[in-house]
Amino acid sequence: MWPQRAGGSSGVLRGVILVALGTALLTLSAKVNLPLPYVPMTLQTLAVLVIGAAYGAGLGTATVVVYLAEGAMGLPVFAGPVGGLAPLFGPTAGYLFGFVAAAFVTGWLSERGWDRSVLRLFVAMAFGHLLILAAGFGWLAFGMKLGVEKAWLVGIVPFIAGSLIKNALGAALLPAIRRFLDPRG
Repeated sequence: MWPQRAGGSSGVLRGVILVALGTALLTLSAKVNLPLPYVPMTLQTLAVLVIGAAYGAGLGTATVVVYLAEGAMGLPVFAGPVGGLAPLFGPTAGYLFGFVAAAFVTGWLSERGWDRSVLRLFVAMAFGHLLILAAGFGWLAFGMKLGVEKAWLVGIVPFIAGSLIKNALGAALLPAIRRFLDPRG
């Protein structure tokens, strides 16, 4: 993982900077979206999983929580020019809250060495995607009362291929980014 545990104010400053960079990445990834009938397809899941794998469980989860708080406060960080509470209670709510669990699990697995192999990182990110999709599906089916069949058709099926592509991209990119940023190690 990138963030080194450092004590004192330099460690806190590093964490603040990484959270700010992570929330900026999440915001940008939300703006790259393909509108679908209920939930847009964005690059957010890729960003969430890369942040989790790169930052670890604690800082990755904190970054996603800060991102959701920024949106709740009205900053236009979500897909489209949207901020406020509506996305946190509308059709996208399950996915957004699933981001927290996905960042945690992907980060936790990364802390245990799953980020040192492209294949294992792919699997760790797949677990993250499953959590996001399960949370989104559950919210659409039961919270939004779409029912299981419709939630499956609009909340899972359109995202399967994209999730696999994002897993492969994230699993390949993260080691390459690390090599670029720290060629020694």
